[in-house]
Amino acid sequence: MNKKPSKTSLYSPAEQELLDAPESEYMNEAQLAFFKEKLVELHNSTRDRIQQTKEQMLIKPDLADAGDRASWEEQCAISMRIVDREQKLLPKIIQALERIRLETYGYCLESGEPIGIARLLVRPTAEFCADVKVCKEITEHLYRD
Repeated sequence: MNKKPSKTSLYSPAEQELLDAPESEYMNEAQLAFFKEKLVELHNSTRDRIQQTKEQMLIKPDLADAGDRASWEEQCAISMRIVDREQKLLPKIIQALERIRLETYGYCLESGEPIGIARLLVRPTAEFCADVKVCKEITEHLYRD
Protein backbone atom coordinates (compact mmCIF):
# COMPACT_ATOMS: atom_id res chain seq x y z
CA MET A 1 0.00 0.00 0.00
CA ASN A 2 1.24 3.43 -0.93
CA LYS A 3 0.21 6.02 1.55
CA LYS A 4 0.68 9.66 0.73
CA PRO A 5 2.56 11.51 3.40
CA SER A 6 0.29 13.86 5.26
CA LYS A 7 0.85 17.50 4.48
CA THR A 8 1.19 19.78 7.40
CA SER A 9 -0.45 23.05 6.54
CA LEU A 10 0.77 26.42 7.68
CA TYR A 11 -2.87 27.43 7.93
CA SER A 12 -5.57 26.58 10.43
CA PRO A 13 -8.58 24.66 9.07
CA ALA A 14 -10.61 27.90 8.98
CA GLU A 15 -7.84 29.69 7.08
CA GLN A 16 -7.46 26.78 4.65
CA GLU A 17 -11.20 26.88 4.02
CA LEU A 18 -10.90 30.55 3.08
CA LEU A 19 -8.01 29.79 0.74
CA ASP A 20 -9.95 26.95 -0.91
CA ALA A 21 -13.11 29.03 -1.46
CA PRO A 22 -13.97 29.90 -5.06
CA GLU A 23 -13.16 33.41 -6.27
CA SER A 24 -16.88 34.12 -6.64
CA GLU A 25 -17.16 34.02 -2.84
CA TYR A 26 -14.37 36.56 -2.26
CA MET A 27 -15.14 38.80 0.72
CA ASN A 28 -18.56 37.31 1.41
CA GLU A 29 -20.17 37.74 4.84
CA ALA A 30 -18.36 34.76 6.37
CA GLN A 31 -14.96 35.96 5.15
CA LEU A 32 -15.60 39.51 6.37
CA ALA A 33 -16.66 38.11 9.77
CA PHE A 34 -13.50 35.96 9.91
CA PHE A 35 -11.23 38.94 9.22
CA LYS A 36 -13.18 41.19 11.59
CA GLU A 37 -12.60 38.69 14.39
CA LYS A 38 -8.93 38.36 13.42
CA LEU A 39 -8.47 42.15 13.45
CA VAL A 40 -10.24 42.60 16.79
CA GLU A 41 -8.01 39.89 18.30
CA LEU A 42 -4.94 41.57 16.78
CA HIS A 43 -6.00 44.95 18.19
CA ASN A 44 -6.55 43.53 21.67
CA SER A 45 -3.30 41.54 21.73
CA THR A 46 -1.32 44.53 20.43
CA ARG A 47 -2.78 46.81 23.10
CA ASP A 48 -2.00 44.19 25.77
CA ARG A 49 1.63 43.84 24.58
CA ILE A 50 2.08 47.61 24.59
CA GLN A 51 0.70 47.86 28.12
CA GLN A 52 2.83 44.96 29.41
CA THR A 53 5.98 46.40 27.87
CA LYS A 54 5.33 49.83 29.36
CA GLU A 55 4.73 48.29 32.79
CA GLN A 56 7.97 46.28 32.56
CA MET A 57 9.95 49.38 31.67
CA LEU A 58 8.61 51.21 34.74
CA ILE A 59 10.17 48.62 37.05
CA LYS A 60 13.75 49.81 37.25
CA PRO A 61 15.98 47.14 38.76
CA ASP A 62 18.64 48.06 41.31
CA LEU A 63 21.74 47.80 39.15
CA ALA A 64 25.05 48.76 40.74
CA ASP A 65 27.18 47.45 37.89
CA ALA A 66 27.60 49.90 34.98
CA GLY A 67 27.52 47.05 32.46
CA ASP A 68 24.24 45.72 33.81
CA ARG A 69 22.76 49.22 33.81
CA ALA A 70 23.87 49.79 30.20
CA SER A 71 22.40 46.45 29.19
CA TRP A 72 19.08 47.30 30.89
CA GLU A 73 19.00 50.73 29.19
CA GLU A 74 19.65 49.12 25.80
CA GLN A 75 16.83 46.64 26.43
CA CYS A 76 14.53 49.56 27.31
CA ALA A 77 15.48 51.34 24.08
CA ILE A 78 14.64 48.21 22.07
CA SER A 79 11.35 47.85 23.93
CA MET A 80 10.48 51.47 23.19
CA ARG A 81 11.06 50.92 19.46
CA ILE A 82 8.79 47.87 19.59
CA VAL A 83 6.09 49.82 21.43
CA ASP A 84 6.36 52.64 18.90
CA ARG A 85 5.96 50.22 16.01
CA GLU A 86 2.99 48.49 17.63
CA GLN A 87 1.33 51.82 18.41
CA LYS A 88 1.53 52.64 14.70
CA LEU A 89 -0.25 49.35 13.96
CA LEU A 90 -3.34 50.21 16.04
CA PRO A 91 -4.72 52.91 13.67
CA LYS A 92 -4.14 50.58 10.71
CA ILE A 93 -6.23 47.91 12.44
CA ILE A 94 -9.01 50.43 13.09
CA GLN A 95 -8.92 51.53 9.44
CA ALA A 96 -9.16 47.89 8.32
CA LEU A 97 -12.16 47.36 10.62
CA GLU A 98 -13.77 50.44 9.07
CA ARG A 99 -13.21 49.02 5.58
CA ILE A 100 -14.95 45.83 6.75
CA ARG A 101 -17.89 47.92 7.95
CA LEU A 102 -18.02 49.68 4.57
CA GLU A 103 -17.56 46.32 2.77
CA THR A 104 -14.50 47.58 0.91
CA TYR A 105 -12.09 45.39 2.90
CA GLY A 106 -9.97 43.06 0.82
CA TYR A 107 -9.80 45.34 -2.20
CA CYS A 108 -6.82 47.47 -3.20
CA LEU A 109 -7.32 51.14 -2.35
CA GLU A 110 -5.57 52.16 -5.54
CA SER A 111 -6.57 49.64 -8.22
CA GLY A 112 -9.77 48.20 -6.74
CA GLU A 113 -8.46 44.69 -7.43
CA PRO A 114 -8.77 41.94 -4.79
CA ILE A 115 -5.84 41.88 -2.38
CA GLY A 116 -6.17 38.13 -1.97
CA ILE A 117 -6.94 35.86 0.95
CA ALA A 118 -3.35 34.60 1.32
CA ARG A 119 -1.98 38.16 1.61
CA LEU A 120 -4.72 39.18 4.06
CA LEU A 121 -4.02 36.14 6.24
CA VAL A 122 -0.40 37.24 6.55
CA ARG A 123 -1.13 40.99 6.80
CA PRO A 124 -4.79 41.58 7.68
CA THR A 125 -4.25 45.36 7.59
CA ALA A 126 -3.09 45.28 3.94
CA GLU A 127 -4.48 48.18 1.91
CA PHE A 128 -2.93 47.38 -1.47
CA CYS A 129 -2.66 44.33 -3.70
CA ALA A 130 0.83 42.90 -4.07
CA ASP A 131 1.49 44.49 -7.49
CA VAL A 132 0.60 48.01 -6.32
CA LYS A 133 2.54 47.56 -3.09
CA VAL A 134 5.67 46.50 -4.99
CA CYS A 135 5.41 49.58 -7.24
CA LYS A 136 4.95 51.83 -4.20
CA GLU A 137 8.00 50.31 -2.48
CA ILE A 138 10.16 50.74 -5.59
CA THR A 139 9.06 54.36 -5.94
CA GLU A 140 9.67 54.97 -2.24
CA HIS A 141 13.14 53.45 -2.50
CA LEU A 142 14.02 55.58 -5.55
CA TYR A 143 12.93 58.85 -3.96
CA ARG A 144 13.94 58.14 -0.37
CA ASP A 145 16.98 60.38 -0.18
